[in-house]
Amino acid sequence: MHLATVSPEIASLIHEKRWGALARYRAWPETETIAPELADALLKLNPADRVLLFRALPKEIAAEVFSYLEGEPRDALLRQLTDHETRQLLDELSPDDRTALLGELPGRVTQRLLNLLSPEDLREARQLLGYPEESVGRLMTPDYLAVRPEWTIEQALKHIRTLGHESETADIIYVTDARWRLLDDLPLRCLVMAAPDKRVKEIMDNTYVALRTSDNREEAVRMMQRYDRVALPVADSDGVLIGIVTVDDVLDVAEAEATEDFHKVAAIAPLRMSYWEASKTSLFRSRIGWLIGLVLVNLISSGIIAGFEEVLAASMALAFFIPLIIDTGGNAGAQSATLMIRAISIGDVKLNQWARAFTKELVIGISIGLTIGLLGLLLGLFRGGFEIGLVVMLTMVVMLMVTNLIGLSLPFILTRFGLDPALASGPLITSIADAAGLLIYFSIAAWILGLG
Repeated sequence: MHLATVSPEIASLIHEKRWGALARYRAWPETETIAPELADALLKLNPADRVLLFRALPKEIAAEVFSYLEGEPRDALLRQLTDHETRQLLDELSPDDRTALLGELPGRVTQRLLNLLSPEDLREARQLLGYPEESVGRLMTPDYLAVRPEWTIEQALKHIRTLGHESETADIIYVTDARWRLLDDLPLRCLVMAAPDKRVKEIMDNTYVALRTSDNREEAVRMMQRYDRVALPVADSDGVLIGIVTVDDVLDVAEAEATEDFHKVAAIAPLRMSYWEASKTSLFRSRIGWLIGLVLVNLISSGIIAGFEEVLAASMALAFFIPLIIDTGGNAGAQSATLMIRAISIGDVKLNQWARAFTKELVIGISIGLTIGLLGLLLGLFRGGFEIGLVVMLTMVVMLMVTNLIGLSLPFILTRFGLDPALASGPLITSIADAAGLLIYFSIAAWILGLG
């Protein structure tokens, strides 16, 4: 077992399963450094040994290790702890990690844990759990450092030294008035570098960015990325500072949202667990609904082919190009949709910029269509003569222009109706583009071959 940030003594004790000696060990490194690797080491053990390792860890480190666990391994460990051990664990967990845990567990288990909390922690937990699941309120922690503008730098630093260990982060210090209204946020280095007899208000610039409790958690990701912060304040409608969101939680949100978008783009209902934790039934359910829907959409393509049977019978050379037509159209539509989904998601493209994007994609679609159309003309000449080549070329030009615009427009339409643009998935766009491509192909063929 290789633990890069763990001393050889600790690694050896874990490897040899000497839990008693580990419990007596005192030279532990910083919690934030060791916790991720200890969590990995714990997951490699059998369930019985997991709880023994967990009990051998110092309380602070055990709580941090627990925050890295997810799903069934976490729940199984929780079931094996006594009420006293669980109470200690909940007391050591940071408020945001505790809220995340309580929000993910079944209601019966959550109620049991709430009964183990101290009155202060219970009030705090109920407040945070009262915010919507996807909101910043669920993500924030009320453990932050705040100073007053009239304090001297020396007073502020003394306050930070006294209460800093209780805060989620000491990198950013918040300035509030007597009513806890947010006035500014200051990097710790500004306080450290200032003269001790200066007032806090003398180093303030009164510029800050803040989140609201009702904001979607994706907004926290965007703002932290845009302003390059390690923490963001959360204020209510009156500007009162009620919590902060830290970068570690925002990174977890970014990963979860990216995973969700990947699933949607692949026409899979988003999973809220890892692949190995998901049951066969849940994986089946996440896929089957979309696949049935896509089968129904693909019936349109089948109907189009059936409606042009006479055209197809008159020139069987047309059948050779059907896979080429539908695959090319589907790929072009998926490319356009993917670019637009991402651009809308990160705020690069706004809803009021549809016309501008439409013009741009129209030119691109025609350019791609002409390029691939020339290749289609050569293939058509080789396979079925000039008329077939002309049909393929014109189809490519018109189809690629149309499917490009479909791929562009669908994410805009979904966003306009308040839906996730990622629902404009590759499989969905491909199915729609298939039908559009076949309709264009056979219509042009009927016109050029005089079969209309």
